[in-house]
Amino acid sequence: MKRFINIYVPVTTCNMKCSYCYISQSGLWKQALPKFKYDAKTVRNALSIKRLGGECHINICGGGETLLPEEIVDIVKELLLEGHYIFIVTNGTVSKRFDQFLQFDDVLLKRLGFKFSLHYLQLVNYESLMKSFLRNVYNIQKSVCSYSIEMTPSDDLIPYIDEIKEFCMKEFGALCHVTVARDTVQSEVPILTNLSKKEYIKTWGTFNSDMFNFKIETFNVVRTEYCYAGDWSLWVNLGTGNTTQCYSSCFQQNIFENTDKPIKFCAVGHKCKVPHCHNSHALLTLGVIPEINSHKYADIRDRVTVNGEHWLNPEMREFLSRKLSEQNCSHDKTNKLKNTVKQKMYRYNYLVKKVVKKNV
Repeated sequence: MKRFINIYVPVTTCNMKCSYCYISQSGLWKQALPKFKYDAKTVRNALSIKRLGGECHINICGGGETLLPEEIVDIVKELLLEGHYIFIVTNGTVSKRFDQFLQFDDVLLKRLGFKFSLHYLQLVNYESLMKSFLRNVYNIQKSVCSYSIEMTPSDDLIPYIDEIKEFCMKEFGALCHVTVARDTVQSEVPILTNLSKKEYIKTWGTFNSDMFNFKIETFNVVRTEYCYAGDWSLWVNLGTGNTTQCYSSCFQQNIFENTDKPIKFCAVGHKCKVPHCHNSHALLTLGVIPEINSHKYADIRDRVTVNGEHWLNPEMREFLSRKLSEQNCSHDKTNKLKNTVKQKMYRYNYLVKKVVKKNV
């Protein structure tokens, strides 16, 4: 695995309205579907193995429901043909998209996975959504694709915990993974709950989820180590091509405009500005901070069912068990200093361009 590419699909509309979702918190869920400035071939060229330096793990996630825009299918196919490994975050109810994906050749499907977000109350309250969700999960289970089931813990789900566990064991053969909800309205981005942290851990820790355990361990922990996000990983807006280091970034570039032009890789280093690593379960387990080596990304995605089957197929599990440091060299002190100077120059040039554009 050469790099981790976190692709944001600029869709905020959704066929669900969950209380814990930041789209619902911001009132953005009714907006129209986005228009994509670049076609699938351009996206593939921009994210080619030659340009990125090797095979990458690509995560594709929308603000709202990722699979609503029809352009996603062709883009995913092109990136799979390029040789990358892809996971798509979805609420699992857009059946047409799953039918389209499953028409791909098995050689491609072995490198494709789906992270099904389990929005339990929405599903049980709307029979049609539940029917579509289970249909699509079953079809992916029968295919060579990988999958993972994940739930965002919310206070309004607490009375249904035993019911949810029973549902998961029946339908998926294992308990779902559990993430940690963020209150994005507040600047310090605390856990979205009325429980104390101790009560929160006691309540949701019963799912025995490595994802939950790792996110709790890293939640609201300010990272002071040298971070290689921006060098070993990138955050890319699929609609515009605008690319940043991660959620904390001192500069941006457009990697779709001229795909013959080299991508500028510049690590965040010691300049992280966020209260904690929002995407720690991916970035930190994949190793953008090499010192943090306690978990593998495969561990927080996979489960073994009661029948002894894995959610991740062998090829995907092996790939997601790798660390970015295996294919990338850590910076020595001299290179770290050069990287800091380069980062300051990017920041200066970005601010100058912004001021010029505003004056024009």
